[in-house]
Amino acid sequence: MLEMNKTAIGIAAGVAGTLFIGYCIYFDKKRRNDPEYKKKVRERRRRSKKTGNTKAGIPNLNDHEAIEKYFLQEIQLGETLIARGDFETGVEHLANAIVVCGQPARLLQVLQSSLPAQVFAMLIVKMQEFGNRAAESNDIQVNVGGQQVDSKMLDSSSGAGIDDLE
Repeated sequence: MLEMNKTAIGIAAGVAGTLFIGYCIYFDKKRRNDPEYKKKVRERRRRSKKTGNTKAGIPNLNDHEAIEKYFLQEIQLGETLIARGDFETGVEHLANAIVVCGQPARLLQVLQSSLPAQVFAMLIVKMQEFGNRAAESNDIQVNVGGQQVDSKMLDSSSGAGIDDLE
């Protein structure tokens, strides 16, 4: 009697598994053959090609929600990495957040009060590197903290805070 129950349960499980897999295959075929599905996939791919900015993972600057999500992600990741002791990578993520921030001067004030002095100095150096790269590629004025700063000003002030790192 016990042997028959085990066998019946095994057969029932096998049949149920086969039916489930069969349903999955049927549903997937039905979904793929739907013309609306194909249109949606093409549109999604087209949109991702248009808006997909592959430079350092920075989102489309016209999409406010994507910028906000990216900003929060970078701040969180930077704080986590700094807490773990990985200062270089953490500072890089914080600098990415500052680049897309609407009020970078205010964010820098908050970070100055919450980060250790050496880590904040590393952040300032990283921001100056970003500014120098932007100035080299565009050779225009850079907007830092709501103020227009000439790229030559960033170059001349890059020595400040480097001695604090050692």
